Amino acid sequence: MNIYRVFVPFALGYFLSYLLRVVNAVIAPDLIAELNLTAADLGLMTSANFLAFTIVQLPVGILLDRYGPRRTDAALLLFAGLGCFIFANAATAGGLIAGRALIGLGTAACLMGAFKAFAMWLPSGRLPFANGLQMAAGGLGAVAGTVPVEMALTVTDWRGIFVVFAIMSLAMSALVFFVLPRRKGAETQPGTLKEQLAGFGQVFTAPVFWRIVPMTVASQAMFLSTQSLWSGPWLSDVAGLSRDAVANHLFWIAASMVAGFLGMGTIAERLGRIGIKTMYVAFTGMAIFAALQTVLIVQWTGAVLPIWMLFGFFGTAGILPYAALGQEFPPELAGRVVTGLNVFTFGSAFLGQWGMGVIINQWPTSASGGYAVEGYQAAFIVMAVLQVLTLIWFLVYRKT
Repeated sequence: MNIYRVFVPFALGYFLSYLLRVVNAVIAPDLIAELNLTAADLGLMTSANFLAFTIVQLPVGILLDRYGPRRTDAALLLFAGLGCFIFANAATAGGLIAGRALIGLGTAACLMGAFKAFAMWLPSGRLPFANGLQMAAGGLGAVAGTVPVEMALTVTDWRGIFVVFAIMSLAMSALVFFVLPRRKGAETQPGTLKEQLAGFGQVFTAPVFWRIVPMTVASQAMFLSTQSLWSGPWLSDVAGLSRDAVANHLFWIAASMVAGFLGMGTIAERLGRIGIKTMYVAFTGMAIFAALQTVLIVQWTGAVLPIWMLFGFFGTAGILPYAALGQEFPPELAGRVVTGLNVFTFGSAFLGQWGMGVIINQWPTSASGGYAVEGYQAAFIVMAVLQVLTLIWFLVYRKT
């Protein structure tokens, strides 16, 4: 079996998934200007991706364990293509929301399908590193969603870009279905729907699940909400950067995220060899990530790029619990474990991204048309407090 036939299709699919997730941070000025969106509108529209993603996670977990990652991911990517086409032709905020929601549905298995496939094909000791490589592929998608998208806007508009994304989604669907190796009897798990749902009960009643989930969710909610949308407006409205400079900064933030996915996975794997658990590596990374946000809260702009690059690097620590938590359950529950965690992660990302927009919207826009700096400060404080409380919960909750 060629391991690249397992990794490459899912890596490319997740590349596209992340590109679609973050692209609004660059095209936001165009959407605001053309459709007259408020901060709350922008937050709701962008986070519709997370909402749809969240709603389908439990069914996706069942589908992954029942029918395997190849068929599940290939089928869902067709909806992503439809969503991109609807977004490209939208004339109202409602049309944009519908398109983003279908994109969220269509990319709902790009990461979880990969995690399931890796659990099927790879030894458990290699999972943190393999998961890190998969996340790095997504990080490259985030890189592609910065300067390359800004350059593409000189050739076409945001609508033309999403037509291209629709074609890419269809191509990725075919790639996953036809290239991923088939293993007779290993892709599926027998059992009735009732038995499949009972697996979620086993996951959701485990004390170890509830020790790990809160801090993972809080950290990833802040990271996903900010990195996929609010980092761009913050750099413009708070740091006062031009549009080209914002795109360049987003590029380096995304590059740091790629380094973080690779670095965190490698560090966790090597420390695991000497007995240090992956969850404690994750906790340390998430604590540093939360501490970094104090600089953004006080809105110190003396070293904008280094601080945001550190934000991108340590924000990736929240992916490590996926590998660690999966090892606490039987392999046949792997799809339901990671999708169960994802329900809370992306549900909170939806609430966080929209909620930050609602908070920012409480202050009037500036004379230049940007959002008020006080709004960003308040939104970042709320998210930071939630992270600190959940980190404390991990330390004090011992019913495992």
